[in-house]
Amino acid sequence: MCWAGRMMLGAFSILLVLVHAAAACEFGPFPYRATGIVCRMTKPAALLLNQETAQVIQAAFRNAKFPNITGERSMRLLGRVAYGLSNIQVNDLSIERSEVELKEENAIHIFIKNVTALFKGTLTYGYAGAWFLQLFHSVDFEIESSIDLQLNINLMCQKDQVAPDASDCYLAFHKLTLHLQGDKEPGWLKQLFTDFISFTLKLVLKREVCKEINAVAQTLTSFILDLAANFVRDKDIIVDISLASDTVIKASYIESHHKGLVLYKNNSSVLSDSVFSPSLLTESRMLYFWLSEHSLSSLAAAAFLDGRLVLSLRGEKLQELFEMEDTEVQRKAVQRIFQGASYNDSVAKVWSLTQPQISLQPEGTVVRSLVAVEVSIPQAGEEPLVALYMEKEIMVTIQATYAEKKLILQPVDSSVEIKVFKCAADPNEEDPSIQSFLQNMILVAGIPEITSGMGSALTSLMNSKRLDLFDIINPEIITRKGYVIVQLDFGFPSNLLLNFLEKS
Repeated sequence: MCWAGRMMLGAFSILLVLVHAAAACEFGPFPYRATGIVCRMTKPAALLLNQETAQVIQAAFRNAKFPNITGERSMRLLGRVAYGLSNIQVNDLSIERSEVELKEENAIHIFIKNVTALFKGTLTYGYAGAWFLQLFHSVDFEIESSIDLQLNINLMCQKDQVAPDASDCYLAFHKLTLHLQGDKEPGWLKQLFTDFISFTLKLVLKREVCKEINAVAQTLTSFILDLAANFVRDKDIIVDISLASDTVIKASYIESHHKGLVLYKNNSSVLSDSVFSPSLLTESRMLYFWLSEHSLSSLAAAAFLDGRLVLSLRGEKLQELFEMEDTEVQRKAVQRIFQGASYNDSVAKVWSLTQPQISLQPEGTVVRSLVAVEVSIPQAGEEPLVALYMEKEIMVTIQATYAEKKLILQPVDSSVEIKVFKCAADPNEEDPSIQSFLQNMILVAGIPEITSGMGSALTSLMNSKRLDLFDIINPEIITRKGYVIVQLDFGFPSNLLLNFLEKS
C-alpha cells in the first residue's frame, strides 16, 4: 500500500533538476538505451528560467577579474605616450531584457539586451617628447558602457551528464565613454586616451566577462547535478538519472531521456524496453515528467528489501482505528482483543511480507501485497502478549495529488482477503464477529490511515530534499497503463540561485 505513494517520489524528487539537456553522447546498444524517466521542459519554462540569467550575468560581470590594461603609442609633437588602467571594478550594473531561443542543432541561444555598466579605476599615463621631460600622472576614471551580450550555449556530454559550453560568447558595444576625474566634457586628453584604449578595453571586457560566464555556467551545472543526485538518493536506494540517449531539442521544448534504473546496495534493476513515445507529452504545461511502471516497481522492491515498508501505530492513532464506529459488536471485539489494556501501552505493527506489485492503470496505481498485522499488549512482568496476528492479501487502487506542498494519497478501491488469523482471545476462531469487525475496520479505516501516513512521510522526505523551496503550480498526476505523467507549471526559487551565487 505505502509504495503506491512512494511512486510519486521519483517524479517530485527530480522536480526542476532534470531540466537539463544533453548532446553527442556515445550511448551503448539496446537495451542500454532503454528509458525509465523522461523530462520535457517547454518554451514557457525556458523563458521563466531565462529571467534568472540576469542574476547570473550580473554575478559574472561583478566577479570578473579585470587585468591591468597597458599600452603606448608614438604621437607627433608629444613623442611616446604610455598609459595603464588598473583597479578596474564594475558598478551600477543593469540589464534591460533577456531573450532565449531553443535551436534544434542542440544549442540554446540567450540574448542579453542593453547591459549598462559603469567601470571605475585608475588611469596612469606619461609621455616624453622633444620639448618635455618624461612625466607620469594618475587620475581616476569612469567608463560608461552599453553592451549587448549573446550566448550560444552548446550542450556537451561528459560521463553521461550534461555539460554546457558557454564559450561561444559575443559582446556588442553601443557605448563606451571615458570620463577622467569626473569631467564629462570632451578634452584632448580624454579623446587621446579614448582612442588609445577603446579597442583594447573591448577585447579585455569580452575575454574576461565571457570567461567568467562560462565558469559560472559550469559551476551552476555542477551544483544542479549534485542537487539532482541528492534528490534521487536516500541512503542505499539510488535512482540512476544518467542520460539514456541524445536529448531532443525543438523550438518549443527540450526533452531529456534518463535511464531511471534503481540501484540498491550495488544491485541494479534491468530495463530492456520502454513504452515512451513523444506523443504522450504535450506542450501546454511548463514541465513534464514521464515515469515508467518499471522504475516505480523497482523503487518498491528496493524499499521492501531495505525494510522500509513497516508502520507502527499506538495511542490515539490506534484508538481511532479500533473505535471508528460505536457499536456493540465493536466494543465487544475491542474488549476481547485488548483485554482491558490501554491504547498507549499497546502497539499495532503493519509490514509487507512480500514485495509489493505495482501496476499503473488509468484508474490509478494498483498495489498488491501480502501484509501482516500484529497487535501486542502489555503483561505485568512479562514480555508483551501478541493479542492478534493476521496475514492478509490486499489490493488497493490509489490516486495521488499534490497540493499546498503536500503529497496526498487517496484510496479509491480496495479489497482484503485474510489468509492467516490468530487471536489470543479466540484461539479456536469460534467468534466470527471478530474477523468480520477487523475486515471492515481494515477496509474503512485501516487502509486510508496507512496511505495518509505514508503521504505525510513522503512529503517530509521530499521536503528534506528541498522540494518545498519550489513554487509548484497546479500539478497533475496522471496514470496510464504502464506509466505515469506529472505535469505542472512552476515558479523558480530565486533564493536558491542567490544562495548558490553567494556561496560560489
